[in-house]
Amino acid sequence: MNTEQPKTSEGTILVVDDDSSTRRALRVTLSGMGFTVVEAARGEEALSLARVTWFDAVLLDVDMPGMGGVEACRCIRRAVARLPILMLTVMDSEDDKVLALDAGADDYITKPFQVRELTARLRSAVRRRNAEDFNQDSPIRYGQLELDPVKYRVLKSGRSIHLTPKEFEMLHYLMMHAGEPIPHSRLLKSVWGPGYGNELEYLRTFVRQLRKKIEDDPRNPHYLLTDAYVGYRFNEQPPEAQDTSGRVV
Repeated sequence: MNTEQPKTSEGTILVVDDDSSTRRALRVTLSGMGFTVVEAARGEEALSLARVTWFDAVLLDVDMPGMGGVEACRCIRRAVARLPILMLTVMDSEDDKVLALDAGADDYITKPFQVRELTARLRSAVRRRNAEDFNQDSPIRYGQLELDPVKYRVLKSGRSIHLTPKEFEMLHYLMMHAGEPIPHSRLLKSVWGPGYGNELEYLRTFVRQLRKKIEDDPRNPHYLLTDAYVGYRFNEQPPEAQDTSGRVV
C-alpha cells in the first residue's frame, strides 16, 4: 500500500531510464527546480517502486531493455490508476508517441528537451495528481472560456456560445483532460463511441467548427491545440497572446 504523500515543494518524481548519465542529468535538473527525484534503471524496478511508494509523477523512457517503457507504462497504469506518467521519446518517433499514449501515458516529452518545457509538463502533472477528485458536474474554466455541464452552457467572456451536442461533448471531454494530449482514436471513441477510431477527417471537421466558435482566430488557436500526428490538447494555461506559428488543422 502506498505511503502518504511526502511534503516537498514541487513533488516527488520517479525517473526511469537505463542510461545512468541521462538519469544523473535529470536528477540534477529536476532537483535544482525543487523536485525530489527517485531513480530506476529498468521498467521492472519502476513498477515495484510505484506499487509501494507515493510519486507525484513518473518520467519514463520508451526505449529500455527488459520490460520496455511502453509495457512498463501499461503495468504501472494498471497498478496505480491515477499516477501521471510522462514518456520520454526521441524527436522523430511519432509511432513511439502514439504507442505510449495508447498504453496509458498522460503526456510525452521529446528528446532533446528544453528544461522549461520539461518542468512545465511535470508541474502540470503534479497539479493533476494532487487535485481533489474532479466533479464532472462542476463548471470548468480556462482563460475566458467556461463550460457548465449541468446548465449545458458554454460562455466566452461572459457571452453564450451555441454548440451542437457533439461539439459540446467533445469540448467537455477535452477540458476535463486539459493539458493532456488526446490521441485521435481516443477522442473519437470517447465522444462518438467504440465504433469510431479511424475517421480522422470526420474529427478534423468537428475541430474546425469548434475552433470557429471558441477561438478569437481559428487559424491560430489559443485553446484547442494540435499535437502533430497524435491528436489534440486543450491548453490549460491559455495565454493572452502567444506565438501562433504552430501547425493547426
